[in-house]
Amino acid sequence: MEGVAISTETTPKNVFVLGLDELNLQSLHELPHLSRYRFHPLLRVDDLVNPTDLDLPELLERAQRELESFDGRIDAIMGYWDFPVSSMVPILAHRFGLPSPPLESVLKCEHKYWCRLEQQQLIDEHPGFGLVDLAEHDPRPPEGLRMPMWLKPVKSFSSDLAYKVHDEREFAEAAQAIRDGIGHIGKAFDDVLGLADLPKEIADIGGQACLAEEAVGGQQVTVEGYSTSEGAHVYGVIDSHNYDGTSSFLRYQYPSKLPEQVQDKLVRVSERLVDGLGLKPSTFNIEYFRDPETDELNVLEVNPRLSQSHDWLFECVDGVPNHLCMTQLALGEQPGLPRGEGEFRIAGKWFLRRFADGLVRRVPSAQDIERISAEVPGTQAIDVVPRVGDRLSDLPGQDSYSYELASVFIGADDQQQLEQRYQQVVDALPFEFDE
Repeated sequence: MEGVAISTETTPKNVFVLGLDELNLQSLHELPHLSRYRFHPLLRVDDLVNPTDLDLPELLERAQRELESFDGRIDAIMGYWDFPVSSMVPILAHRFGLPSPPLESVLKCEHKYWCRLEQQQLIDEHPGFGLVDLAEHDPRPPEGLRMPMWLKPVKSFSSDLAYKVHDEREFAEAAQAIRDGIGHIGKAFDDVLGLADLPKEIADIGGQACLAEEAVGGQQVTVEGYSTSEGAHVYGVIDSHNYDGTSSFLRYQYPSKLPEQVQDKLVRVSERLVDGLGLKPSTFNIEYFRDPETDELNVLEVNPRLSQSHDWLFECVDGVPNHLCMTQLALGEQPGLPRGEGEFRIAGKWFLRRFADGLVRRVPSAQDIERISAEVPGTQAIDVVPRVGDRLSDLPGQDSYSYELASVFIGADDQQQLEQRYQQVVDALPFEFDE
């Protein structure tokens, strides 16, 4: 079992969290020796998560003003959201002389094409890839890549603007959709790239390029870990399950049910890749596809942050949310997590989705959620996404094929009990829609 490294200093540490929200604040309040930390929000969640108008220089300026106006010592700056938070953390931490990975190492992960180039040098476990020239009147697939393939911006939110294409017609339609929407995130990503020392190839294509990757299939799995000056360390392997016949997530499940030799290979590849990227000190999570017949692995993406979707999973099974590692690293401490000390043997984060558009007429109330959580054992949290009056197709941060209605965190003693409890929650959630 890993010990939890705790400083002996008794003065509370002032930890600033970009986009601190209520759900993650609950996780932070579950950390051991909580009196050691004083958590402060830095900027509003709405400014940072799926903003309608993303002005990165203005966000950095506002964050710096908030920090400079603080009457006390600033001990750490951290965040658990995707871009722009993932890029803002190293920029702000550098300005205030706090622990953080180099911005360039973070961008090697954030920029999907740059990350593929690095993987090409470090590991064998990645699909074929190439750039698509959106400036052409009739963009063509990269030479040598086979259909089906995925088209995606080199930077986006979640699976936004990611399209699986099977023929030239679908390719042309996806390229046009990406061309129309790529500037929303790409312009702000260009602002970040402008602050870094980039290789010429990446500087030339910038943050508004389109990547094509050969489609690979199999079981999805995520490796979660952290890195220090001593190297990368994996502390958890999480299985991902999709809705049948789709690319939309159904649930994350921990611990993994993969064979031990497969998990050992995942750990080796992940640690070699993170070390090669120079991503330290940092939390990370790496998503893979694993072929169940051959055990062949392919990296889907590398994220230079922890997955907040996994926090309750680790708390349920191991006894402490993974936010502990993030906090300790941000404070310059050696991190560590207990193992197997939680209330449950297995845990899942489920994504309740709808695969057709609709106008939301009713969502579960706070009283509904409280009642369901009390009635269904093991229910840790239910987080509802839409509000009454929302049109599902207008919701930000959705994938290209479905709409997330709620996330449900459940702990159980075994697989059957986990699935039964989730179905009980789904049956009790009172959503209503107009078609």
